[in-house]
Amino acid sequence: MYRIMMVEDDEKIRRIVADTLKKWQYNVAEVTEFDKVLTEFEQTGPHLVLLDINLPVYDGYYWCQQIRAVSKVPIIFLSSRNQNMDILMAINMGGDDFIQKPFDLDILVAKIGALIRRKYTYQEDDSLRFVHRGLKLNVTNSTMEYKGQNAELSRNEFILLQLMMRHIGKIVSREDLMQALWNEDQFIDDNTLTVNVNRLRRKVADLGLEGFIATRKGMGYLVE
Repeated sequence: MYRIMMVEDDEKIRRIVADTLKKWQYNVAEVTEFDKVLTEFEQTGPHLVLLDINLPVYDGYYWCQQIRAVSKVPIIFLSSRNQNMDILMAINMGGDDFIQKPFDLDILVAKIGALIRRKYTYQEDDSLRFVHRGLKLNVTNSTMEYKGQNAELSRNEFILLQLMMRHIGKIVSREDLMQALWNEDQFIDDNTLTVNVNRLRRKVADLGLEGFIATRKGMGYLVE
C-alpha cells in the first residue's frame, strides 16, 4: 500500500481528501504539527507528498526545499493561489505538479496514480519501494539508510528485512522467514532465525530507529 503524506492546514479539505484516498487503498499520514513537517516526513517515509503553500510557521515552498534536500519523492502542490508565478515557484522549488483549489477529487486521484506509476511501478531500480518510517532498504548494495546514516547488512539480514518490508504492517511467520533463508542454500533453524532477527533489530536501533521490528509471540515478526 502506497503512503501519502498530506500537509494541509484546512482540516475540512484534509479530511475530505484523506477519506477519498483511503477509499482508493492509499495509506494517508495527515500532518498537524506544521513546524515539524520534515520530521514527520522522515518518520513516515511517504511515496508521495501533497503540500499546501499557505501554511503556519513556514510556507510550502520552504518545506518542499527541505524535503528535496533529502528525497526525490513526488510532490504535488495544492493551493488556492492562481498566479503563474506561484506555479513557477512551486515547480522550480522541486514540485512535480500543481493543482489549484478548488479541485476535482477524481482529477487529484488520477494525478496521484500517474505520478506513483511513473516513479515506482515502471522504474528498473526498485530500491525506493522499500522505504518505511524514513528507513530505506537499498536493494542494489544490501545496505539500509536512515537520516543520512548507513549500515551494511549481512545476506541473512538483508533477506529478512526485505521480506518484512514487502509486508508492512503484516505478520511474517517464522516459517516463511526460515524458508526464505533456506532458499539461499543455508540451513536455518529456529534459534538461528532468532539470532539473525535480533542482530537486524540492533542495527536498525543503532541508526536511531526504535521499535521498527516487532515480535508477535508464537506467530512471527512484522515491520510496524
